[in-house]
Amino acid sequence: MTGARAAVEGTIPEVPGGSPHAHRRISTPASTIGPWLPDGELGASLAEGLARVETMLAEAVGSEHAFIREAAGHLMSAGGKRFRPMLALLAAQLGDPGAAGVTESAVVCELTHLATLYHDDVMDEAVVRRGAPSANSRWTNSIAILTGDLLFARASDLLADLGPEAVRIQAQTFERLVTGQIRETVGAEPGVDPIAHYLDVLADKTGSLVATSARFGARFAGLDEALVAELTAFGEEVGVAFQLSDDLLDIVSQGGTSGKLPGTDLREGIATLPALFALADDAPADARLRELVSRPVTDDEEHAEALALLRSSTALVRANGVLAEYADRARARLGTVPAGDVRDALSALCDYVVTRTS
Repeated sequence: MTGARAAVEGTIPEVPGGSPHAHRRISTPASTIGPWLPDGELGASLAEGLARVETMLAEAVGSEHAFIREAAGHLMSAGGKRFRPMLALLAAQLGDPGAAGVTESAVVCELTHLATLYHDDVMDEAVVRRGAPSANSRWTNSIAILTGDLLFARASDLLADLGPEAVRIQAQTFERLVTGQIRETVGAEPGVDPIAHYLDVLADKTGSLVATSARFGARFAGLDEALVAELTAFGEEVGVAFQLSDDLLDIVSQGGTSGKLPGTDLREGIATLPALFALADDAPADARLRELVSRPVTDDEEHAEALALLRSSTALVRANGVLAEYADRARARLGTVPAGDVRDALSALCDYVVTRTS
């Protein structure tokens, strides 16, 4: 166990208006932290920062109303990798990690991410999120949507204290999130390469918020503008890579180790990068795979067949190649980052998104 992971496992303090069960020993899933994080002084500092994030998140989902506390804290308490706040904290290590705004902006990014998950699960009619029943399946679509809206409001409340430029950055990020979701829902326009469209959607839906996480951490820690810009670009590239790895895990994971049932995208008819490569391949030997991934695969036997065909396909190999390209592009952004533990950790993150298994 790394120093960071050991330090994070602990107690979430009681918060005003919070859940009566908020003061408890938490057993943080291993995937919450990730094996790429360092030991030593940097790892300990990141763990302390993440503990502050967890405390503030617990406060942000609190309410005097018991049901709202439960619904708002549902996904937060289910775990998660805290990828966005961790990147903000790591970027801040290049300056003053204890500066005002670093922790708050990291929490804003995580609250925004959590809010989008509530809405995504409604749109996707998902039944499982992070190994637990999704909010929409546990309660209703209306409750899930309203809870997501509540978390957006809590994020905005925190953001208001960070200044007008931070508010503008968040507004532009949110516009990209929504634009990406709309473009995903509508699909590629006639004449547009579906694969290029898909990667653009990922840049908006996922990369933009990861980029903003790095940007906020670097900005509030006092880094110069040139380095803030490079870390922002790094965040976008590694964010797309992270989402691509999620899409691949949906195919290759066994027994739901990725936090959702394997092949969920296939069942829902969501064409992720491996499916898009399969659809673009006109080889006669792959005709059955193309037929399966061109529609939702709800029959259990066909679903198992589609997964098996995808797992042994050239389409999966090509998708893994694109993932590696994005990770390499992210790593190339680190040339201006000062040599040391932080740059090493950011480079290790690029390796992690390619090799992760959960």
